[in-house]
Amino acid sequence: MMNKIFNFLICLAFPILSIGQSAIDLGDKREIFVDSFLIEKLDGLEIVKHEPVDEGPVLEFDKPWEGNFSTYTTIIKDRDVFKAFYRGVREAGEDGNSSEVTCYAESQDGIHWIKPSLGLFEVNGTKDNNVILANAAPVTHNFSPFLDTNPNAKPNERYKALGGTLNSGLIAFTSPDGIHWKKVREKPVFTDGILDSQNVAFWSESENMYVCYFRSWTGEGYSGIRSVSRTTSQDFINWTDPEQMTFGDTRLEHLYTNQTSPYYRAPHIYVAIGGRFMPGRQVLTEEQAKEFNVNPKYFKDCSDAFFMTSRGGTAYTRLFMEALIRPGIGLDNWVSRSNYPALNVVQTSPEEMSLYVNQNYAQPTANLNRYSFRIDGFTSISAPYSGGEFLTKPFTFTGSKLEVNYATSAAGEIKFEMQDENGSAIPGFTMEESRALIGNEISRTVKWNGKLEQLASKTVQLRVYMKDADLYSIKFSD
Repeated sequence: MMNKIFNFLICLAFPILSIGQSAIDLGDKREIFVDSFLIEKLDGLEIVKHEPVDEGPVLEFDKPWEGNFSTYTTIIKDRDVFKAFYRGVREAGEDGNSSEVTCYAESQDGIHWIKPSLGLFEVNGTKDNNVILANAAPVTHNFSPFLDTNPNAKPNERYKALGGTLNSGLIAFTSPDGIHWKKVREKPVFTDGILDSQNVAFWSESENMYVCYFRSWTGEGYSGIRSVSRTTSQDFINWTDPEQMTFGDTRLEHLYTNQTSPYYRAPHIYVAIGGRFMPGRQVLTEEQAKEFNVNPKYFKDCSDAFFMTSRGGTAYTRLFMEALIRPGIGLDNWVSRSNYPALNVVQTSPEEMSLYVNQNYAQPTANLNRYSFRIDGFTSISAPYSGGEFLTKPFTFTGSKLEVNYATSAAGEIKFEMQDENGSAIPGFTMEESRALIGNEISRTVKWNGKLEQLASKTVQLRVYMKDADLYSIKFSD
């Protein structure tokens, strides 16, 4: 009996690579801690979600062709220019009606935005506007562009987009600059979905194909719960049969938008920061809705922002059911379809990335609000003052250094140890030979006595000790 207990304890202390189990090939990819993909064991630590900082409104939907129901925003950083694309419409109407247009704004820093006069379409009797698509209903209801990172993409098709509803299907567009658009063809490229939301697509570097995450329902037609399905394509024209996404063992909720996109610092990880819809959950009274001048059809529900991730395929990981962004203080954001995040997270300073959220929906004060995160700071492995450790699964890597994004208190620290596949500390890379990290840095190289390139391509594990600290990401590189 004692031998069995001893062997059990040894297995806990020194996990051995199971027969047939493959080591994870990290290569030089950055890993952020949004799931358990790399984690073998947490002891005294936990993965925590971080709340972004409310930086206030950056874009008012105040033009006559924009207005109360402007939404379904996409933010794209193209080289040194930030570009915003969004639906413009002042009064509510049937989805895909002729008054809906697609608007454009741009910025040099992601904070201060302008609406250029493009002169492309006459709207409300003038071409002095920022409209990039008009007279194209129902595509303009939910037109959703992306910057195509497919290495084989044609220069005049650097931008691609999908838009449309159940009646039209998804119509494909291309553009050289995100401003001048043309249809790929008249007939839709995809029709097998309800599509009554923002349907988002991108080129997946890790899956080597185009993917589209679109609105579906769990029941037939518009029945059940608003959910997400996925289709893929090699050429952006021919798409596979849809597959319903799964959410682990979490409770199903109405996900109005999904906003799934590759995280720009780790594109093999998709972040989905979308809008959760709570139908019939009324907060405002009729008198309060009149006070805020909310459209009378749009105050009997409420919404917030959620966070989940995927590594491709049909599965989402949803570690947190709690909101990523709660509606703000006051009543103007406790209305239907407010707090819907824009598509994409973009970097706006050397230490900061930004997420944009539509707020004050169905009101004359409708706007786009900016929230900021620390870079890689959606989540972290977090340690209390009492300290703790975690162990990774076996992996291989390329490169000669380990770069980490971390923060400690003045009393805290982080130390690292490289182990072999049998769980034994590797001489030159033991915890005792690790120089403790103390500070708060986006990028810091871990130092040992040994030279890390000696371990490249070998199966190893990483043991990490942490005290009053957060670890946001790790990356092996040259």
